[in-house]
This record gives sequence, C-alpha cells and structure tokens, in this order.
Amino acid sequence: MEPSESAILAGGCQCGAVRYALRAEPTHASICHCRMCQKAFGNYFAPFTGVARKDLVWTKGRPGIFRSSEAVERGFCRDCGTPLTYSYLENDRISVSIGSLDEPGRVTPEFQYGIESRIAAFEHLHSLPGQRTEDYASPEELEKMASRQHPDHD
Repeated sequence: MEPSESAILAGGCQCGAVRYALRAEPTHASICHCRMCQKAFGNYFAPFTGVARKDLVWTKGRPGIFRSSEAVERGFCRDCGTPLTYSYLENDRISVSIGSLDEPGRVTPEFQYGIESRIAAFEHLHSLPGQRTEDYASPEELEKMASRQHPDHD
C-alpha cells in the first residue's frame, strides 16, 4: 500500500503470515449459513463484509486460494488456515471474513444468506448460559492458554 493511502480497517490471519488493509468502508455485512460456508469455517455460519477489489490491499503475504465452486473462490492462510476472503469470480467485489478484521466489532451483519442450511441450534445460541474463561480456568491453565496469535495490528 502506498504511504499516501490510508487504511479504513486492517486485518489478517491468526498467525500473522497474511495481512490486509481495506481502503474503503466495508459494506453489505452478512452471515451465510450455506453448507459450503459451514465447511469453510468449521462453524454454524460464515460472517463476511466487503469492498471493491481495488480497495483490498495485501500488506503482508498472500492468501492461498480454494475454488469452492465454478463461481466462487475463497482465500485462506496456508500456514494457520484462517478463512480470509470470499469472492465471486465475475464480480468486482471481494468479501473478507469479519473475524479476521483487527476490529471485528466495527462491523454488524445486516442480512443472512443460505438460510435453507441454517442449523436449528443457531436459533437459540444467544440464550445459552455464559461463563468467562477466568471463572473456570486456574491461573496455571490461563498461563498455558496465553495467545500465540498475531496481535490485532501490524
């Protein structure tokens, strides 16, 4: 990225091998329940937001690419496996995984896709009882759980 260009948001993978910057405010934040997204994220759904391709700049490394269908390719870190991007091949837009943003809380999903594959448990996850890690892990366990992830900044 050129010094004169400022990033609106930045993000990257868990290990720090791949980093990116967004030069525009991302839009159309959503979650997708389709089976391909479930598999790609190993989760109930995949959260995305996006920008025009020209507004995504790789600042460190490059993602691996998996073409999950004739229409779509997905970017991920080859070292740690973090899902990073989703894009239709014939579209000028690219989406990034909201969780890979350094500030994921700045983006709020507005829509759900692929609801035909939505897992029934999703409907009540928000009502499950919660517990902070410090409430059940000993100080020794907490020490062993110290994050080895890349920090949420460059």
